[in-house]
Amino acid sequence: MKDPHRFACVLACCCALAACSSSDDSNDRPAPTGLTCSNTNQCYAGLDAGALRGNAVCLTELQGGYCTHTCTADADCCAIAGECPNGIKEVCSPVQSAEQKYCVLSCESADLPAGADATAFCRERANPNFTCRSTGGGSQNRKFCGP
Repeated sequence: MKDPHRFACVLACCCALAACSSSDDSNDRPAPTGLTCSNTNQCYAGLDAGALRGNAVCLTELQGGYCTHTCTADADCCAIAGECPNGIKEVCSPVQSAEQKYCVLSCESADLPAGADATAFCRERANPNFTCRSTGGGSQNRKFCGP
């Protein structure tokens, strides 16, 4: 190359871009729970769905579908590697007064960063179309990020 300074500049820019693109910032990856779906086969891609503490489900009664899995307690949620990559905690709750409980993305005040707005948190960390809302689970009602 005729201009060594130009080559050094191009090389430095390429290295900087490579460093940025190889970042492992788990906040950039969507959580598999809460992804839109039309059937269960679309849920938990890239994870061993058989290792989940419950059965994978697509809740088609929620607008756009909602990937989740059955649970009996909060400890069943985020139990396997890769299940909760974006830092959103999950809680176990009935949805729309059903008896069955499901893991849902939590926006309960105890699970949010200090001073965070719950709906803004859901839109930034889960899905731009989500809000913080009630699961509608009757006496076991929880707050979750959903459509």
